[in-house]
Amino acid sequence: MNKIFNRLFLACIIAASVAVTATAQKQFTLEDLNFGGTNYRNMTPKNRNIVWQGDKPLHVTGDSCWAIDTKNGREKLLFTRSQLSQWAGVDKVYNLTWLNFPYEDKPWALAMTDSARILVDIKAHKPVWKQSVDGEDGDKQWNKTSRAVAYVHDHNLWVKDAQGNTRQVTTDGSDKIVYAQSVHRNEFGIDGGIFWNNAGTKVAFYRMDQSMVTDYPLIDVPEPTDTTRYIATPAPETYPMAGQTSHKVTVGVYDLASGNTTYLNTGDPTDRYYSNISWSPEDDQIYIFELNREQNDCQLFSYNPVSGNRNAELYRETHPKYVEPQSPITFLPWDSQQFIMQSEKDGFNHLYLHDRNGKQLRQLTQGNWVVMSVLGFDASTQSVIYTSNEINPLQQNIFAVSTVTGERHRVDEGGKGWHGASLSPSGKWLIDYYQEPDVPRNIAIVNTATGQSVRYYTAPDPWQGYTVPTYETGTIKAADGTTDLYYRVVKPADFDPTKKYPTVVYVYGGPHAHNVDARWHCASRSWETYMAQKGYVLFILDNRGSANRGRDFENATWHKLGQVEMADQMKGVDFLKTQAYVDTTRLGVHGWSYGGFMTISLMTNYPDVFKVGVAGGPVIDWKWYEVMYGERYMGTPQSNPEGYALTSLIPKAKDLKGRLQIIIGLNDPTVLPQHAYSFLKACIAAGTQPDFFVYPGQGHNMSGHQSVHLHERITRYFDDYLK
Repeated sequence: MNKIFNRLFLACIIAASVAVTATAQKQFTLEDLNFGGTNYRNMTPKNRNIVWQGDKPLHVTGDSCWAIDTKNGREKLLFTRSQLSQWAGVDKVYNLTWLNFPYEDKPWALAMTDSARILVDIKAHKPVWKQSVDGEDGDKQWNKTSRAVAYVHDHNLWVKDAQGNTRQVTTDGSDKIVYAQSVHRNEFGIDGGIFWNNAGTKVAFYRMDQSMVTDYPLIDVPEPTDTTRYIATPAPETYPMAGQTSHKVTVGVYDLASGNTTYLNTGDPTDRYYSNISWSPEDDQIYIFELNREQNDCQLFSYNPVSGNRNAELYRETHPKYVEPQSPITFLPWDSQQFIMQSEKDGFNHLYLHDRNGKQLRQLTQGNWVVMSVLGFDASTQSVIYTSNEINPLQQNIFAVSTVTGERHRVDEGGKGWHGASLSPSGKWLIDYYQEPDVPRNIAIVNTATGQSVRYYTAPDPWQGYTVPTYETGTIKAADGTTDLYYRVVKPADFDPTKKYPTVVYVYGGPHAHNVDARWHCASRSWETYMAQKGYVLFILDNRGSANRGRDFENATWHKLGQVEMADQMKGVDFLKTQAYVDTTRLGVHGWSYGGFMTISLMTNYPDVFKVGVAGGPVIDWKWYEVMYGERYMGTPQSNPEGYALTSLIPKAKDLKGRLQIIIGLNDPTVLPQHAYSFLKACIAAGTQPDFFVYPGQGHNMSGHQSVHLHERITRYFDDYLK
């Protein structure tokens, strides 16, 4: 382990030991720890909601707005919610946490009410513009330049200009013809379907035709207190399963001046994916990353938004396994002829500078680490501000890299822990929000050019006065014998190394996620704390296939999901067997979604190792999972029959020996109930005996206070059969 990792390891232990040696005697409940609990908000580290007015940071609460001095972090009250309401000429504006200042050079706050959005001059104390929000009941995007808003209403796209004139752009929208919303089931970085040009005069939007896709027959069960409905009603989910017919997506462009809509000539949309839509600075080009259905051939094309014709291919990336674009290109604010692109083509997600024709000018970042996100630009130094795990795989830090020289420097406070940031519009300042294993939350104001910081806020420890477990991190070798894997161990506060403890392996294991990092308590989930309090040891390992370790680390699982992951998790079990305090006769396993798949995989492939398991929302057979995600990692059932047969848990139903509880939401639109039902049928045929619980009306995760009920149920299952 390197020195930085040793410091992280010690920080985890020290944070917990200090809490344990205090005189605190309070015990946690799930109402304290679970996000649906009645006391959860009081048990999470306090934060500060900060918005930017140009380069001025403002602290916004529900009822007041404070100016923050970047030199010393001190606050001065600017106005209250009551004052802003009076200036806006309304009874009451929304909670001020909705507030933003869209213009760098104007003291205008954009406030919201139930009926309108209002620009209020906070210096002149008067409204300067008002727009009705009538009809905006779906996804929406407001453009600050033209002050027009595009929104979804009654399945169709509508546009309202700054004067309040409303136009219906599409007319055939339905649950089958979907406009201006996320497509491709939110894969490829897609999180919306409305894309304004810079001037706010044209808006690009998705159109998804899913009329050819099979509906899955979910049902809506009436509430027990509903006296108007007696019979469950259909609530079908349009769901393209792996290897089956998928939807077709096209991209339209609506021109507010002419009222015309042009669809881009992308060619036949069958088995094509369109993602990361962006506009050129002059609004004369639209850029789209396009992939084939196999997701191994990615092209960046430019289109003319007036004619809809394709102009050029700017970039192409192929890979034998898959290519996964996650971010749109971003033009330099000071040079409209150059843009930044992110790619994993050298094995890790990095930043590349290209000219407008697509020619690569230079690679801006390089190394065996990952650029996590681009926060923006500092035009004064011609730098890109980004986050990465360059310092340590468990950390996220903030850096600036010069687009001219390639030199980079860290611009966060302290250099340890997990940092996120809000960047000012000019890029000269950022608000650094961060945690360390023994730091609930700090907030600093940082000058991006110099890296100098001022501490603005230090959150108190919300667990002060409670008996807190210990949180430890470390590394083991993966099943390949060379790759380092990071783990977390959570131990009871009164841990006695001479005793043996029942131990639960918590697992996710899939792509786009990780469990162990340098956040508060080493990113431990609250349920782990609850279980440790009840006398369990918790073990969490990020196996190959999980996020933030590079392309090859993640795609090691390609075409055989679960196999490499299980091999690595069993290396974790080997490690546990070397710990005298682990009772290897009382090993449990729990996970949700991909972790549910892993839980049942481990329970049935290693039936003599795991005594008890709880699998939430588990994938059982990848041929029943959706096209975009499933085929990226598994191909189709037709092209990879061996892989699908190897990873299916249906034939494994006969191998179940321990106590297994499966829990699902009845209305899960992500991992359809068919997965769990099919496994139950296979267990019935095989004579094995899993337990089963379902939450009617719930989706892939349990919402609200039902989450407390869920975690109490999970806990009781281990109490009943493992403890």
